[in-house]
Amino acid sequence: MKAIRIAALIVTALAPATVVAQGLAGPSSVAADLKPGDGLTDPQPRTDFPRNVLPGYFAWKEGLAENGFRFNLDYLALGQWSDSDLGESEAGSGILRVYGSWQATETGALTFKLESRQAYGAIAPQVYGFDIGALSITGTAFNDNGTMLTNLFWTQRDPEGRWTLQIGQIDVTDFVDVYGLVSPYTAFQNLAFNTNPTINAPNPGLGIAAGAKLGETFYVVGAVADANGDPTEPAFDVFETGETFKSIEIGYTSGSDRLYFDNVHLTFWQSDESEDGTRAEDRGGTVSAAWFFDNTWMPFVRAGVSDGTASLYNRSLSTGLGWYRRNQDLAAIGLNWAEAEGFDDRQVTAEAFYRFNISPDVQITPSIQFVKNPLLNPGSGNLTIVGLRARIVF
Repeated sequence: MKAIRIAALIVTALAPATVVAQGLAGPSSVAADLKPGDGLTDPQPRTDFPRNVLPGYFAWKEGLAENGFRFNLDYLALGQWSDSDLGESEAGSGILRVYGSWQATETGALTFKLESRQAYGAIAPQVYGFDIGALSITGTAFNDNGTMLTNLFWTQRDPEGRWTLQIGQIDVTDFVDVYGLVSPYTAFQNLAFNTNPTINAPNPGLGIAAGAKLGETFYVVGAVADANGDPTEPAFDVFETGETFKSIEIGYTSGSDRLYFDNVHLTFWQSDESEDGTRAEDRGGTVSAAWFFDNTWMPFVRAGVSDGTASLYNRSLSTGLGWYRRNQDLAAIGLNWAEAEGFDDRQVTAEAFYRFNISPDVQITPSIQFVKNPLLNPGSGNLTIVGLRARIVF
């Protein structure tokens, strides 16, 4: 029983002809998931499935959206296989989600997301890396946590778009240290290329955060969250323990409608020690730079440092490149170098994937991960993990 999380983000504005602003948070947020195509306009999908076989249902959804209520129901599945001589030979998990938002007033909205996460067999992808000898989360979010309330928060915006406040059950990884390829549902699967692995980010819980514009191109975002958040048992324990996760970010973007397409930022964070001694205090900082050239190419460089007492790594450096296509396909490759507290060697991780969009609502993503010097099994030399992710949205 844990829960409180304080999170939120920033700036909204009118979208230009080529990009749609996706709300306050990053690519893994409800606001982003409600807009197909990574926020790009004028997509050229291969088919309209399943819209073409359920026209009445989607017309009903569009009618609700016109009245301020938008929602999606989706299912994601991930399977992974490795050549490791340790642990299980395969891992798999599925995620059923219902999420949406209700625009209750002109400047206020309620956002919700309910999930059910289940492993298919003995082990789920989120912990598969540890099982086969890598100090690595190879399948971010694909775990066996069961039913989870990951979002239930109120957003209040300034009518002129100068500031935003969010309060409620929020996932800080929706907005802390994000960039265009951060989502484990549509982009990279390894945590090295999602939220920075040097950040000891808490699980979703009750919280509050705010963001504000600093002129036309700079912004600041701050949050305080329950360090013991538990979306499987939402509670108000933080008022008793006072154990919180704090973050502040200052960043530069080419425009508020390009917030996580063109983005350079610094993030600082701190997490309290747990009263029961199961988690040490930790703190650190990250820097991230990603830019979307010609709405096609997205190179990125991301680095982080921390005390390393509770986070996965105490040093991390990632770089890579994403390639977006007009049919909404996405290909990307990333390379990460990391060191962890208590280990003398460094671990190197590479991931490459191709997201094949059958339609805006159906995606198939084969991927491959390569881990050199797996820290939990140094004698093995190298590991290869092959993955296949699928997603369908209704």
